Formats: sequence, C-alpha cells, structure tokens
Amino acid sequence: MQGALMVLGLIMAAAAATYALLAALATTIATVRARIAAARSCGPAPHPGAFQPAVTVLKPLCGSELALYERLCSLCCQDYPQFQIVFGVHTPADTALPVARRVQHQFKDLDSDCVIDPTRHGVNSKVSNLLNMLPRAKHDLLIIADSDIAVPPDYLRRVLAPLADPRVGLVTCAYAGRPGPGLWSALGAQFINGWFMPSVYVAALFGLQWFVSGATIAVRGELLTRCGGLRGLADQLADDFKLGAQVRAQGLKVVLSDLRVQTQVDEPSVTALVRHSLRWLRTIRAVRPLAYVGCIFTFSLPLAVIGAALAHFQADALVLLAITVVGRVVLHLHGPRDGWRQIGLIPLHDALLLVLWCWGFARDEVSWRQERFSVGRDGALYRVP
Repeated sequence: MQGALMVLGLIMAAAAATYALLAALATTIATVRARIAAARSCGPAPHPGAFQPAVTVLKPLCGSELALYERLCSLCCQDYPQFQIVFGVHTPADTALPVARRVQHQFKDLDSDCVIDPTRHGVNSKVSNLLNMLPRAKHDLLIIADSDIAVPPDYLRRVLAPLADPRVGLVTCAYAGRPGPGLWSALGAQFINGWFMPSVYVAALFGLQWFVSGATIAVRGELLTRCGGLRGLADQLADDFKLGAQVRAQGLKVVLSDLRVQTQVDEPSVTALVRHSLRWLRTIRAVRPLAYVGCIFTFSLPLAVIGAALAHFQADALVLLAITVVGRVVLHLHGPRDGWRQIGLIPLHDALLLVLWCWGFARDEVSWRQERFSVGRDGALYRVP
C-alpha cells in the first residue's frame, strides 16, 4: 500500500510539473506575441486601403466601478477613423450614468450615445442591457466590451484586423487582471493571471479555441442575427461562450486577438472574492463539465506538494516540486509589473482556489450583481427568490 501511494505521489508531482512548464511556456509565448504586435502597431499609420470599417462599440454599464472613468476614456481615445460608442444602463439611478455623461461631455466630438432602458428580456441583466442598446447601433460591425477593461489607442485596429478574413466570424481578447487596493483584490487578480488565462493559453498552444470573453467580442451584426441574435442568450450564464459556439456552428473561426486588455479587479472583502470566484468556476462547470473535472491538473502547486508528501519527499519528488514552483513563479511574474512584491501570496491563492474548485461541485448556484441564480445543465439561469 505504501509503495502504491509513493507511485501515486510521483505521478501527481510529475503531472503538476508538466502542466506548470506548459502553462509557463504558453503564457510566455502569448506575452511575446502581444509585445511584438504592439511594437508593430506603433509603426507607420495604416495605408488608406487598410481594413478599417466603421464600427459600433456597445458598452453595458452597471454601477460605478473602480477607475470606471479612466477606463471609459481609454476607449474614447482610439486611433481609428470612424467609430461609435453606445453606453447603456437600466435605470437613471445607476451610479455609472453620471460617469458616462461626464465622458460624453469630455469627448463632445465623438459619436456617442447613452441608452437608459429598464426593459428585461431575460434573466441575464447584461444581455438585456445589450438588447436595449442594439437599436442605437449605426454600424453593422459590432464590438461588445465589458465596462471594467482599459484599452490602448490601437485597440480597435488590432481587434478588428482578423475580420478582414471572411472565414473569421468572431474575435475575442485575452485579458490581464490589475488589482485594486487590498489583499482580496490581489488574490482575485491572481485568479486571472496565474490560473485562468494560462489555461486559455495552454489550450491555444494545442490549437483549441473554445475561449470567448465578454472583455471583447467583435462580430458582424449580420452574423449575430444569423446565429439567433442576443435574445437567445438572454437567459444564459455564459452568454459569451454560447455565442462563440454558435459562430463555430456556422462554420466560421473564432480568433483570439494578439491584444491583451486590462481588467480592473476590485474585491472589497473575502466574501466578494469567494462569490466572484465561485461564479467563474461554476460557469466553467456549467458549459464544460468534463474540462472542469480536468482542472485538477491545473492546480499545479498544491498538486505537487500533495504528490511530494505522498512520495515522502524523496529526491525525485522534490525535483518535480521545484520545477513546479519555478513554473508557477514565471506565471506570476507575467502579471502586473510589481507582481514580484506579491510572490508570497501564491501558496495562499492556490490553496484557496483548490478549495473553491471543490466547493464548486457542491451546488449549482451563483451570485451575480446582488442576486442569486441556479444554473441548469444547459447553462441557463434561474432566479432564486
């Protein structure tokens, strides 16, 4: 029995080290590609015949988030010939509305609009907001972008470039978490930078493109209609993932842009962090249940520690543990520029994430915008009274 446990421990440690190296390699490749693309984008301006179609950016808002004004301004400062921005809220009392009005006032020459409409088309509040905003869009080409992202001036050019290929139906963006003040925000950013996005890059390394993020979705309105429109997503938890699946069902490609945007992470308490993380985890479980089970191999550091302990910390196990630690630190340093200050949080984050992953199996409920929902097997949301 003891020998079997030692073998199991070595297998676990080897699996952890393998994934840690793969994740570090895939994230490094993605980072280098993003930097090369950014450097090229800083070169000469595109020639007059370049692919730069008019585009409408839909920006659904809900509440005044940390640094919302600066993030909305970053979208307005685009080096792009023709674009429209449509902001949307459900009520005049929404605290994001004065921020949107302030941005509109500052950029008076920009083609912008603001929709205030309480109509609910389904349980998903964000999709309802988008459906209310859609009639104000002037252009067929659409970008849907979450409110908490900051973008560079070449954002529109780089995101829209792949759509010049008629075989491409949708473009999405990777994102990096920028933590707000406090421990819980730092741990929330690590969830993105040290676990979730590396798993996306590993999948991309093997040619798998299942990832679609609400941080940025670029799609033609005509194709959106052909896929069933946003109305069919109004009761879905993972509306972005479902839209990507619908585009692929049309025989078109989903492309991960070489641009990585920044998302603001603001977790004011451990309760907020746990609720947010559980929603992400249960979303993955709802749309990709087998992949969720396989996530056990992505918790490389806890897996390596447990494996080394089962192997009685013999030399081979310690070497594998060391490899895992190096890979995990490399992932961490691909995050914010001052990430080296928070290296000591890696064990806490990884242990907490493993606990939350286990907890994710226990129930089919998520908390979102102060409401509770149960999640059906098809990913549909049902409001819990």
